[in-house]
Amino acid sequence: MVTHDAIRKTFAAYVKMTCRPTITGLHNVPDDGGFVVASNHLSFLDSVLIQAIFPRPVSFFAKAEYFTQTGLKGRAMKMFFESVGSVPVERQRKSASVEALHQLGDIASSGFGVGIYPEGTRSRDGRLYRGKNGVGWLALATGVPVVPVGLRGTEDLQAADSNRVRPAKFEMHVGEPLHFEHIGERHPLPIRREATARVMDAIAALTGQERVDSYNSPPVDRTDVGDDG
Repeated sequence: MVTHDAIRKTFAAYVKMTCRPTITGLHNVPDDGGFVVASNHLSFLDSVLIQAIFPRPVSFFAKAEYFTQTGLKGRAMKMFFESVGSVPVERQRKSASVEALHQLGDIASSGFGVGIYPEGTRSRDGRLYRGKNGVGWLALATGVPVVPVGLRGTEDLQAADSNRVRPAKFEMHVGEPLHFEHIGERHPLPIRREATARVMDAIAALTGQERVDSYNSPPVDRTDVGDDG
């Protein structure tokens, strides 16, 4: 029986062979204990690329529909997303974002890796938008290190409004872990904002993107995986 880890490693090998990415800083991923991956977001594929390439599994949220489709294709899709560590979330419920954030916190506190996009949705113009405070909440609520990730060129793998995927070179840069005081779930908003700003500064240093001091607006039909809504 093919294991999930085997699927993840096979996909990573395929990506490295076809795209020949530039990858730096994987040694910055903690060897044990929980951690939060905070990345910029350029492509639908960002989550599975991080999940496949990182030396430890990273749980991102994915739309529940990816796990419930029928037929051979549906079963294959479910197996793939489970293999890379995706966790289904019902996006249509208004409380889904808050529940998802707490679930990420529980996973990280249990000693595993989780992933989040502070921008909330993909950048359609290549700029780095203001980070939402969910990543700051995670850092302070759990006390686990935050590993910043800077992606470059992943938008060339799949255009924002296309279902076609094509091999293309991209870069993944993993920064040194950021450490925050373990304050718990209830903490002042200014401290959360400061933590979020620190994470965004670290991401910007890895990507070199132009920054925007406003939140990014999602498209009407959202297909992103792992958004910090």
